Amino acid sequence: MLLHTDIPTHDQVSRLLAGRDPASVSLYVPTDPVSANVGERIELGNLASEAMGQLDDARIAKRKRLAIEQEIGDLIEDEEFWRYQARSLAIFATPDGLTTFRLPNRLVSALVVSDRFHLKPLLRAVTFPQVALVLALAQGSVRLVEVLADAEPAVVAVPDLPRDAASAAGRSSLADRAPVRRIQGSEGRKLRLRQYSRQIDQALRPFLGGVGVPLILAAAQPLDGIFRSVNSYPHLAPSTIAGNPEQTPDAELAARAREILDELYALELRKTRELFDARLEEGRALLDIGDVARAATYGAIDTVLVDIDEVVPGSIDEETGAVVVSSTDGADRYGVVDEIARRAWLAGARVLALRRDEIPAQGSVAAILRYRI
Repeated sequence: MLLHTDIPTHDQVSRLLAGRDPASVSLYVPTDPVSANVGERIELGNLASEAMGQLDDARIAKRKRLAIEQEIGDLIEDEEFWRYQARSLAIFATPDGLTTFRLPNRLVSALVVSDRFHLKPLLRAVTFPQVALVLALAQGSVRLVEVLADAEPAVVAVPDLPRDAASAAGRSSLADRAPVRRIQGSEGRKLRLRQYSRQIDQALRPFLGGVGVPLILAAAQPLDGIFRSVNSYPHLAPSTIAGNPEQTPDAELAARAREILDELYALELRKTRELFDARLEEGRALLDIGDVARAATYGAIDTVLVDIDEVVPGSIDEETGAVVVSSTDGADRYGVVDEIARRAWLAGARVLALRRDEIPAQGSVAAILRYRI
């Protein structure tokens, strides 16, 4: 499986957010892609035992508890599944089934038992997956390199990827003087490089379909500009790792790719913050958690920023959106911020799961509205 991750699609997140079951169990376990994950399986088993106790306290029928226990137990014993892991494993279980996602983000161990899934940590992976692919492109070679946040880079095999520019053009060398549609010299060379780039794009197209992670180009001119002119992948990063990638080790490509990822993330946050500030002056932005909860209930939110770590115990009224804060500490409960994210997402809003210092006023939530309310 590409990257050994399963970053959820928009539809998969929507399906999980829409699900309601009194016996909804959400588990997050840190994993290691290069270990046997023995400790991780023990941790999952401990969390599962705790989940069974919480389900018992909630008076969930025994047959339903046993169904969830068996599903998690089967997963723990699945040797093939544990062979390929990323940085975190997210598990969502009900008596009717179990769904897993292997995530590139390093998340803390967590268990939440509620009547709906706890998806805020999962949304962090959707907001910024910390994964990239580097297309190291030169006339004499091309390779696709996988880059994770804190793991060694690895070359990914791509079927039908051309070996080099000359073979892609059916020539022994780009210096071949035979005319190409009567075009010779530099124009003939550029045409062959365009053929080469187009074949690479076609080989990547089925391979990258549905991946959704940034593709970072490492190339020198004129290949940089030529490949960009034929590229069909929508997540090609605007910045290029300059120079000849044939002379650049994968570790250096990965280091420079992470810098570009940080730039992309910072740019996205900066644009969002600037839009928030502009909308706040227009009366179309909110910071108060009660106001944001009502806006989420009415479907008025365009973009909402939520603190990935914040737990505000309580509930939101289904019709009015009024917040009822609970007196419990909420350490292991589905909370108000989670429900705001759920309602906003299902109403078509953009949901960004961030750290507190990335949110305007460093609050629990901030929202940009579609219209004034």
